[in-house]
Amino acid sequence: MSPDRPVRPELALRPAIHTLPTSRIREISRLGVGLPGVIPLWFGEGDESTPKFITDAAARALAEGRTFYTPNRGIPELRAALAVYMSGLYGRPIGEDRVTVTASGMSAIMLAMQCLMDHTGNIVHVTPLWPNFLGDVTIMGAEPRAVPLGERGGGWVLDLERVFAACDDNTRAVVVNSPSNPTGWMMTNEEQSELLAFCRRRGIWIIADEVYARIVYDRHHAPSFLEVAEPEDLLFVVNSFSKSWSMTGWRLGWLTTPAALGPTLEMMNEYNVAGAATFAQHAGVVAVREGESYVTHLVERYHRARDLVHQRLSGMRRVRMSAPDAAFYAFFAVEGMRDSIAFAREVLFEGKVGLAPGAAFGSTGEGYMRLCFASSNELLSQAMDRIEPLLS
Repeated sequence: MSPDRPVRPELALRPAIHTLPTSRIREISRLGVGLPGVIPLWFGEGDESTPKFITDAAARALAEGRTFYTPNRGIPELRAALAVYMSGLYGRPIGEDRVTVTASGMSAIMLAMQCLMDHTGNIVHVTPLWPNFLGDVTIMGAEPRAVPLGERGGGWVLDLERVFAACDDNTRAVVVNSPSNPTGWMMTNEEQSELLAFCRRRGIWIIADEVYARIVYDRHHAPSFLEVAEPEDLLFVVNSFSKSWSMTGWRLGWLTTPAALGPTLEMMNEYNVAGAATFAQHAGVVAVREGESYVTHLVERYHRARDLVHQRLSGMRRVRMSAPDAAFYAFFAVEGMRDSIAFAREVLFEGKVGLAPGAAFGSTGEGYMRLCFASSNELLSQAMDRIEPLLS
């Protein structure tokens, strides 16, 4: 190339950025945009808009002129409300000095990665896993090491010995998403304690994605590392307003960490986003303080949807699946399928139903499909009718 010519912009980026994969879920959704009559069950969000008591709180905040910058770790009212909420939920005191408000759960994950990861380290993660997590690992230049869940006795199980074996002197963190997207698997408190003891001995951080902590079907909430950890343990707990309060578009989340990490996260938020949107934070206060009955309503609705989808899918000849304990996904194996992306296209064009290909969740997800059942039973029944000829 001539020295007096400008370098092509795409060639002047970091090599890690060049290797970022495109979203395979969005690859399918883009194909479905504009197709008439498609039932979209590919993304991980419910079909209910944010409830009025939360949107009213945002409107009040805007009307009152709450449109200025906030403290980088979040407004004091929201941090205090989250501390009270988690202390009551988990039966252990959690101080607001451990809480940092973030501009989404995704932002919380990236903050944790930026604090811990670079090209010299590796991260051990339980898979199948939401693909954005692995994208962050790639962006930071770190090495991902997958430890797959297994299937046994009609459910998903984790072999902790495999997690331990995957760790070495360069392991900076172990990532656990529980309840899991896409499988609905939940880690037990006993397993959390065992992993925590191992990580303490080795000086390894745990990044616990607990975004689906309240979308649980046979108990009040999912087991949490916050129930077994000490306040100073090397632990990032990621959470979000998106799922439990139907606030996906608000981009509001939080991190719970050792209090000593507060000044660092304050600085990291400053350099990334300054802070979450002010009016959204004021709405978050109301969601946490007044939203328990709404969470109960949502879980009851998703429970009925889970039962419908599990009954229908498990009766289809080519399908193997277990009923998820949590989250709002059916992650099912399809007999004879070798290419989940190609099959997602087939379901889209022939059945007019949008599903997420299992390959989007790592190599161990190949052979599976993910269906988000956070929709009405009427729509889900229609979707089941459409895909049954392709799965029987």
